[in-house]
Amino acid sequence: MTDKKETIFVTGGLGFIGFHFCKRLAEAGNRIVVYDLFKSFVSPVISKRYSHYLEYRLKPLKGKIEVIEGDIRDNFRLNDAVSKAKPDKIVHFAGLPIADISNQFPEEAISINFQGTANLLNVAIHLKKLKKFVNISSSMVYGDFQYRPADENHPTKPKGIYGLTKLGAEHLTRIYAERYGFNYIAIRPSAVYGPTDKNQRVVQLFIERAMMGKPLILHDGGKAKLDFTYVEDLADGILLALKNNRVKNETFNMTCGQGRSLKTLANIIKKHFPQTKIVTKTLAQAKRRPKRGAMDISKARKMLRYHPQYPLEKGVAKYINFIKTINSTK
Repeated sequence: MTDKKETIFVTGGLGFIGFHFCKRLAEAGNRIVVYDLFKSFVSPVISKRYSHYLEYRLKPLKGKIEVIEGDIRDNFRLNDAVSKAKPDKIVHFAGLPIADISNQFPEEAISINFQGTANLLNVAIHLKKLKKFVNISSSMVYGDFQYRPADENHPTKPKGIYGLTKLGAEHLTRIYAERYGFNYIAIRPSAVYGPTDKNQRVVQLFIERAMMGKPLILHDGGKAKLDFTYVEDLADGILLALKNNRVKNETFNMTCGQGRSLKTLANIIKKHFPQTKIVTKTLAQAKRRPKRGAMDISKARKMLRYHPQYPLEKGVAKYINFIKTINSTK
């Protein structure tokens, strides 16, 4: 298990998922060095909460982490930060986290998600005591699910730039680890949601629309299914992967393990806001999105003892309570 004296270097540690992970990591008594750009990839016109959420994330971590502001694409600053930190383990969250924006700006996505990972690996290989490199990937590497639940051996045929860059980063990590002799773990989450998300994912959008009295729009009847993953479950799972020194050079699906439709999501939210209207529309772009659903998490259950605690109903209820609470403090 992880020694409390270990130093963990976390890229993107003040982002949505990174914050929840660092909060868990701090509770375990580790030295944490966070490298973060402090940038929102969503237009401030659409999402006005980034600074408020960043302040919220920093508050419980004050005095528990060391923060370095920097871009994963800045080789000089990144090299200086890693060299001075001398980490035992690296957890890599930094990236352009939104699939639609990655498709709109492919050069940006490639430079951050793929080249940024290469930059970090090129620095990591010079560390004399690097024990593990944990790369946070995505279920988007699979593309259309050919069978459900999709396990880690499912064919990887991404349909967009985001999935492509994440798959490329996985391959880079594996090749560097094999070539330079350090251990790695790849984590594939799906449809992550929860407190402080401001990246316009579907759960956030639906809840906020319901709270404002706006209708929930279901494209093609809301038949599309996702394996919705509450962010605290994911943070716990990543920490298990980091701590377990016996598990190395493996790829894990890390989700709730349940395929739930967008229609089901809308109905769950409607129970909290009974006046909410649910409207069905046709969207031509839906065909471009990968057909997904439940993912097989039996490998993570067996090897890491990963046991998610938040099915969609429980996670949505907790998320709604958070939004109500933080809105009352603004």
